[in-house]
Amino acid sequence: MAWYDEAVFYHIYPLGLAGAPKENAYGEPEHRLNTLLPWIDHIRSIGCNAIYIGPLFESVGHGYETTDYKKLDSRLGDNEDLKNFVAECHKKEIRVIFDGVFNHTGRDFFAFKDIKEKREGSQYKDWYCNVNFWGNNEYNDGFSYDNWGGYNLLVKLNQRNPAVKDYICDVIRFWVSEFDVDGIRLDAADVLDFDFMKALRHVANEVKPDFWLMGEVIHGDYSRWVNEGTLHSVTNYQLHKALYSGNNDHNFFEIAHTVKRLYEMGSNNPNGFKLYNFVDNHDVERIYTKLNNKAHFTPVHILLYTLPGIPSLYYGSEFGIEGRKEKFSDDSLRPALNLDDYKNALTDNSFTALIAALGRIRQQSKALSYGDYRELKLMNRQYAFSRNFEGESVVVTVNNDDSDFTMTVPAGNAAEYAGALSGQKVRVENGNICVNVKANSGEIWLPVTDQTASRLSDITPVALHVEDAVKNAVAPATEKAPEKAPGNHDADPKAPEKASHDNSAATKESDPAAAKATATAAVPAAKAPETSEDFERGKIAGLQEAIIAIMEKNGPVTDQMRKDVTDNVYHDSLINWIKSFR
Repeated sequence: MAWYDEAVFYHIYPLGLAGAPKENAYGEPEHRLNTLLPWIDHIRSIGCNAIYIGPLFESVGHGYETTDYKKLDSRLGDNEDLKNFVAECHKKEIRVIFDGVFNHTGRDFFAFKDIKEKREGSQYKDWYCNVNFWGNNEYNDGFSYDNWGGYNLLVKLNQRNPAVKDYICDVIRFWVSEFDVDGIRLDAADVLDFDFMKALRHVANEVKPDFWLMGEVIHGDYSRWVNEGTLHSVTNYQLHKALYSGNNDHNFFEIAHTVKRLYEMGSNNPNGFKLYNFVDNHDVERIYTKLNNKAHFTPVHILLYTLPGIPSLYYGSEFGIEGRKEKFSDDSLRPALNLDDYKNALTDNSFTALIAALGRIRQQSKALSYGDYRELKLMNRQYAFSRNFEGESVVVTVNNDDSDFTMTVPAGNAAEYAGALSGQKVRVENGNICVNVKANSGEIWLPVTDQTASRLSDITPVALHVEDAVKNAVAPATEKAPEKAPGNHDADPKAPEKASHDNSAATKESDPAAAKATATAAVPAAKAPETSEDFERGKIAGLQEAIIAIMEKNGPVTDQMRKDVTDNVYHDSLINWIKSFR
């Protein structure tokens, strides 16, 4: 068991939160990082025990065009400020990981500047990929090179060059010795060389016990990156997409199927394959903006904190703030915030109170960190599962319908369960608990035993104010985009924003009414229910065949995909599945 196995992360984009200028003048240090020190107590108060902060090091603009890996960005301060920030976090028992931008550098990085000056005579000409002195670019360098994402501002490092590999490994050693950092999130890990990552893992094992490597990966089989030889974890974009769209579409099947697929990807081992779970970050829209029904903030976050994986909260989202992705700027996703504006959030903001309760519950229950995953009930709008560890069975129930729902689900060996959010207690009868799950809400049911009595006595019921959230619900497609924070207005044409890694399917917002009309037109209206069981089975088989037929048009259908379809025997969910195709 390592510290990150029980981590609840708080994600900070420091240049945004601290209100730094968008362009670096490379002047005297401005000690903005110190303004984030009061956030440490806030982070602790909402149940987080780890911080992912970055990018931090000297750069031109948004932070991902690194100029100097060993110097805190002068817009944030100096190295003493960063050393002090990490030390203060450690005093409060909060671990810290930095953003490691090792796939590319900025054009002001020393090695690239040397190539510009000495061209073929530079000792660093092989530090970058495909430097071509017969080419040119928009900067009129008189040579061309590979970049990241089509931006020549981000020059791709040649990770197969032993000198580059040794240099980055020394950077990691420096970060540990200088700042006492506890881990690194590897930017753009999905395009990093695997041998390069193996070298980083070797250094991670060397520099500090339980030093954590987490990589930014969007698509693919996550087990390619998460294993004993490369990384400990990766960003779980698959679950991110399922969490918001599964609630928006009233389709818990999407979430459950995603969890099942990822759980199987990790060989059904909850402790050997812990992904970094999130509902928003610095590259994607705020979850409060993404949700069609704002009341779904509650079930979404209950799932974030209880499903297998390591939960992460993006700064400000605990207050329910908005943030819409724009065409040429991510500024609204990375705003400057004044903590004094939220000083009463724990008592006055129902979203903050919920997040704090979830953080406390997560840290009190080992089963939520180490337990296996068992699906107990699955319907379009209701979902229940258990996390089981060393004899403790925690049951989670969520409901994204506008009406309460009563469900009966299997429970563990205890005679009684208590709701960790509400304080309500229910008896176990015939191995089951029968619970009422409130509209657009959920509950985490903990077994009442001698061992759990003390933590259950600390439960303070959380007022979720679902009705207020429902009244404020608006459709994202028709909502006016929020105004940007002062001082973060215009996109810089000379320094384009680092493109979002969120895939188009996950970020595209469609008009709910139009989507409903399209889906209704595509699927014939269902006939009145029949009493014949054979007829019902025939309808289900027909729907399953229709789904497989659509899948076959989109590409090869694997045996596992067919099994997922045939295992689904719920008429309504199959209808919604067909409607989900575009």
